[in-house]
Amino acid sequence: EPGWARAREEAEAALRELREVVRPLREPGYGEALRRKAERARKRRLRLQRRKLEARAAKEEEAARAAEREAKIDQWRAKCIQEVEEKNREQELKAAADSVLSEVRKKQADTKRMTDVLRGLEKLRKLRKEAAARKGVCPPPSADEAFENQVESLKTLLKTRTELYEAEERALRVMLEGEQEEERKREMEKKQKKEREKLLQQKLEMDSKLFGDPAEFPLAHLLQPFRDYYLQAEHSVAALIQIRHEWDQYLVPADHPEGSCIPPGWVLPSLPTSDTWATAVR
Repeated sequence: EPGWARAREEAEAALRELREVVRPLREPGYGEALRRKAERARKRRLRLQRRKLEARAAKEEEAARAAEREAKIDQWRAKCIQEVEEKNREQELKAAADSVLSEVRKKQADTKRMTDVLRGLEKLRKLRKEAAARKGVCPPPSADEAFENQVESLKTLLKTRTELYEAEERALRVMLEGEQEEERKREMEKKQKKEREKLLQQKLEMDSKLFGDPAEFPLAHLLQPFRDYYLQAEHSVAALIQIRHEWDQYLVPADHPEGSCIPPGWVLPSLPTSDTWATAVR
């Protein structure tokens, strides 16, 4: 009948289209060639990214050396530039990660599209087979078996491709998470370095208030008696017992009426209460 012939031609056309789509997947060595191509592309991306990071690091190092020779305003400007570069680097890393993952997602989308086409072909054949059965036309069992074998073969192939792409995506995510972790470590180290520099500056300011300007009074010579006093317990048991006895007198709560607790740090001198005192301090 004309309708059945037209339906058969459409089914055969769809089958030919599907075969053309999946033909490259059935070629010998296609999977290995695809894997080698993906590996070369991944190594090339990593190499370019590493060169870009190395070039950027060298540029930042040169900018830091130049900033050291400049005045305070130039140091502040270099700090601002560094912050901008770090933000740009984070954006570039994120863009590179999105680009790499988008390629994997595109492969996954292509595989899903092939799966949908195969599922649609199965449904179409089922509908056509039911329509033919209502008209008393039944295809031979060998045709059904051949079609099912072909479909199962294609399903197995698509499943293998899907698992391969999922494994590639997981590997890329692990790699990107490692890079992000390294970036977080660098940020933490930078923050800790700033905290150490801040504490050191506070200590220098406190020592200056307690013992004067280090340029006029070298602290190493000025603090030697204090070091001898605080370290005498390391050389004398009697001194250790005496110092511990004196300290134990202050092991009381902060609100105790007959004593006071030991302060946690240096006790800074109060501000001068008169002009005469201020003159002496100067």
